Amino acid sequence: MRPAIVLLLFSLHVFALERPGVVFKVFQFPPDRIPRIDADPSDWDIVPDSYSIGIDQLKDTVNNTPLDRKDLDVKVKAGWVKGENRLYFLYEAYDNYWDFKSTGLHNDIFELVVDGDLSGGPFIKQMHPNAGLLKDQAHFSFHGVHAQNYHIFTPAAGKDWTMVWGCQPWIKHLPYANAAYKYNFRHGQGGRLILEFFITPFDYAAYEGPLRSVESQLTENKIIGMSWSVLDYDDENAKTYRGFWNLSHKTSMYGNASDLVAFRLMPIEAALRKPIDADWSFQVIDLDRRLVAFHDLSVGEITSWRWDFGDGALSTDQHPIHQYARSGEYIVVLDVEGPKGKSRRAKVWDVVLR
Repeated sequence: MRPAIVLLLFSLHVFALERPGVVFKVFQFPPDRIPRIDADPSDWDIVPDSYSIGIDQLKDTVNNTPLDRKDLDVKVKAGWVKGENRLYFLYEAYDNYWDFKSTGLHNDIFELVVDGDLSGGPFIKQMHPNAGLLKDQAHFSFHGVHAQNYHIFTPAAGKDWTMVWGCQPWIKHLPYANAAYKYNFRHGQGGRLILEFFITPFDYAAYEGPLRSVESQLTENKIIGMSWSVLDYDDENAKTYRGFWNLSHKTSMYGNASDLVAFRLMPIEAALRKPIDADWSFQVIDLDRRLVAFHDLSVGEITSWRWDFGDGALSTDQHPIHQYARSGEYIVVLDVEGPKGKSRRAKVWDVVLR
């Protein structure tokens, strides 16, 4: 399997993360192909193999366990959708011994950590930079606030699908997260598990709830910090896990966002894009003067633009600024043309002026 790595020269803060120079890819789903959270992996058939991250990219950073796919084998794909602040995941794993009898943390776990704005640094109360801070203060004001850690139980039997290791357990529920499993094994048996889920990363995830919180804005080509580890238990009587398989190759990724790995939110793959597709946005830059800036968002190879502002005026600029003479509700149309065809995007009464 080819690792989902892009070796690109990004800004210097990317290289402050673990595994410098390595940038993994997050697949962009088209808006009409958003994955359904039902543990049916067929939604992910459109994702190229180059996005798969296998166990060969992970390293046991605690016990130095040698790789043995007959014992444990995992594959992860990550996705996103433009316009949403969600990260989607497909986790497929084989284990020769699944441990999920306990209602506590003694469970095979997929541990996911996300830092949506590359804020970096420690984010769990045990690592608070002020060592003299009271534990309850560190928990409620700091723990999981600027980066989030999910201990996802694989599988979850008789308990929530994940433990959010932080002060904000509300982020594991809809509308901020959801999960579904598919498996046919029992505790202590081997077999294959499919886990499909999404989460919402937060720049600021407050203990009090979403009103004080700030979602991470996911945009095309943005770099985020992310990593995961697989905690593999092979004996229900063992006090701890047998393996700690870690994507970042640094154990402290669980509590320090600077030890995560760079992930890039990719554009839509060329095979899934229309050859030419018109789109645009606008901003009223002076409401009193009825002055509007229009911005072309069309994709494809484009050689000409034609704007109809709905008041009889036209423009062939790519990003025109237009002043309307009168108040009103306008139908604005953009026509684009290139070697591979034509496309039109009209918006009815989006532009309203007084």
